[in-house]
Amino acid sequence: MSLTKRDLVTRISSETGLVQQQVLDVVQKTLDYIAQSLAKGRKVELRNFGVFEVKIRKARVGRNPNSPERDVPIPQRAVVKFKPGKEMRDEVLKLTPADVEAANQEPSTPEPPGSPAV
Repeated sequence: MSLTKRDLVTRISSETGLVQQQVLDVVQKTLDYIAQSLAKGRKVELRNFGVFEVKIRKARVGRNPNSPERDVPIPQRAVVKFKPGKEMRDEVLKLTPADVEAANQEPSTPEPPGSPAV
């Protein structure tokens, strides 16, 4: 399952004692500022988490699977890329395919950072 904004708000609220609406406002403002910076072409660097940056994807020729004999021109465009920080990358590298499969099948109850696996 995935971690949602609602999950983040609920969890942060319960761990900090802050009102959920206040937490939601802070989380939403944070996401808004990240999106605004990226929309201006700026890089967003969050230490110990990762870097979001805008890259230009080259123009290319694609194929429509329903009519493969016809070329479909795909123009160049801006896309958001994410490069995880070292800590996150190291933690993700520890996962096995079975871990990922199990995580995608269980309900959305995130583990606290640094908590022991059960």
